[in-house]
Amino acid sequence: MTDNIPRYRIVETLTENQVSDLMDLYKNEFWCDKRRREDVLKMLAATDVIIGLVDEDDGVPPRKLRLIAFSRVITDFVYRAMIFDVIVKPTHRKTGLGAVLMDAVVNHPKLQAVETLALNCLPQMIPFYKRWGFTDNMGDIKSVRRRKP
Repeated sequence: MTDNIPRYRIVETLTENQVSDLMDLYKNEFWCDKRRREDVLKMLAATDVIIGLVDEDDGVPPRKLRLIAFSRVITDFVYRAMIFDVIVKPTHRKTGLGAVLMDAVVNHPKLQAVETLALNCLPQMIPFYKRWGFTDNMGDIKSVRRRKP
């Protein structure tokens, strides 16, 4: 992490403006650039844990507390939790906010009893996630998927 981490606040629910910020974050990424607001609203309503970072330095009052980083977790709160959408606003990357976001997720009080946390990522991101104990060494276990026809 760097010493240039922007001032931020952790939020666990998003305002309407922050949902718009989330849509802007999604537009910058190949894996989520086609998401529609109505679907994202349904997704947020069905998400068990939401972690957002909002910018504490966002302009003069009234501050809008713009969303600058986001992740979410689907879980049974006992055996499994799946982390999705780990994303930092492009203008705020390389400032340590990704680590702040992941710390907030793995240390979230509701997730402390969960046996296994999982996430999907590109191969080049594996070293980033290893610092929280994530591994791609799953032996013979393979992840399989079915996409909606």
